[in-house]
Amino acid sequence: MNDLKIAIGADHAGFSYKEAFLKSLNVKELKDFGTYDAASVDYPDFAHPVATAVENGDFDLGILICGSANGVAITANKHQGIRAAICWNEELASLARKHNNANIVCIPERFVSFDMAQKIVETFFNTEFEGGRHANRVGKISC
Repeated sequence: MNDLKIAIGADHAGFSYKEAFLKSLNVKELKDFGTYDAASVDYPDFAHPVATAVENGDFDLGILICGSANGVAITANKHQGIRAAICWNEELASLARKHNNANIVCIPERFVSFDMAQKIVETFFNTEFEGGRHANRVGKISC
């Protein structure tokens, strides 16, 4: 996990967890794409830059946080090279990486504790894509 470059972003409903991750993650590089306070904002303004940074290869993986995780996931998945997965437990985070080669984890702050969010991120970062039959399926995602 220490050698990863991570892009992170959140809207106002994910701001507090984003700030906590900025203090707690032990990675090679961590770039904060905002928001920078708890004032109401539009989630695409933060999801698009994180997705672009991961899509371009500037960062290995991304974290997006909002109230439900739906908005940031929908937005990030508009990017051709992105597979953003909503995860609310460790098993989903593991499967998203193993089977879907997800590269952005989307966390619903209103529905998981920060302790669980940390476990989700740790699992996501430490799980490798299995490839094999899953690679064929992931290859069929792009239009």
